[in-house]
Amino acid sequence: MLNFIAGGVCAAQGFRAGGIHVGVKTHNPEKKDMALIVSDADCACAAVYTKNAVKAAHIHVDKRHLADGRARAAVINSGNANACAPNGEENTERVCAAAAKAVGCPPEDIVAASTGIIGQTLNVAVMEAGMPDLFASLDPGAAGSDAAAHAIMTTDTVKKELAVETVIGGKTVHIGAIAKGSGMIHPNMGTMLCFITTDCAVSPEMIRAALLDTVRVSFNRISVDGDTSTNDTCCILANGMAGNAPITEKGPDCDAFTAALKVLCTELAKQMASDGEGASHLITCTVTGAKDEQSAETVAKSVIGSALTKAAIFGADANWGRVLCAMGYSGVDFDPDKVDVAFESAAGSVQVCARGRGLDFDEELAKKVLTEHDVTIAIAMGEGDGSCTCWGCDLTYEYVKINGDYRT
Repeated sequence: MLNFIAGGVCAAQGFRAGGIHVGVKTHNPEKKDMALIVSDADCACAAVYTKNAVKAAHIHVDKRHLADGRARAAVINSGNANACAPNGEENTERVCAAAAKAVGCPPEDIVAASTGIIGQTLNVAVMEAGMPDLFASLDPGAAGSDAAAHAIMTTDTVKKELAVETVIGGKTVHIGAIAKGSGMIHPNMGTMLCFITTDCAVSPEMIRAALLDTVRVSFNRISVDGDTSTNDTCCILANGMAGNAPITEKGPDCDAFTAALKVLCTELAKQMASDGEGASHLITCTVTGAKDEQSAETVAKSVIGSALTKAAIFGADANWGRVLCAMGYSGVDFDPDKVDVAFESAAGSVQVCARGRGLDFDEELAKKVLTEHDVTIAIAMGEGDGSCTCWGCDLTYEYVKINGDYRT
């Protein structure tokens, strides 16, 4: 049994969170720009990061801090990526030291993250000065998670926050998360930050395995614009306060925990794709009948990443040839003469291609189908039993506007 619940990162027992404006975002003092998540107890902790060769300073610091698989708190800023910036790692360490002083733990037990503009020096002084007020703002309830969720937003138009509960080893276990991600998102790991908390008792080894398995089928299956960020970080902290028998090896309890984590992260991934910069459509691409799961994933990613396909969905144009084109350059070996394509939404379904050839279809119905916010591109390949679902968004005029003057 799994239920969605309120509370975000504070849904799990023993976690407090907060977010305030300290001055990293100088252009808008009304926007929160620094968040803190703290556990009352030591946590098993794991994280995965961007595959971009150019990495933000916090990633290098976090890798050192998480060498022992333990952490106590996470501190995050928005408004500055602290990537390719002067004194990047030194400034991250200073922020961790300030957070550690407030929390009462060693600096090595703090994980950090940044998001925002690349190449500019992080104003670490305002973060250090604001740390006492940030710590004082911590709240164990929904308000704390809400403040933290808003504090990590950049071009996001809505906060991204979820929590679930399930039963593991006879104990009710909670998993909560906040995330940000709107642009510069492309597999693997989009320009996103995600911080997950749980009161499940699980070893560092098992929580890392669960996180890697989860990210593979959630955050690694979304694309907004084909750009992989320098800052992507997904981190999970587990304090064990649910009181279940610790998960230290594979088995039913580990499977149940991973399943719940996948549900949570998949929903967050869909929220990110739906909130893509300037987006007016969430595009879901389902591929069935591929030779195997990897082939299906590669094809689906190619379709949701196609600028021409994304532009066609924006215009509610049932230009299915762009779908086959994106499939063809995906690198997957398949027979185009076996491919069927349909567009689906709440307004109905229209098949536009059968065995690689166009069909006479109702253009008016197709336009109605593609005018809905949530649109599915359903592809049947006729090659085997491999399947996969990936998520993206359309390409709009607003995306260019947002990114044309993002820095200035």
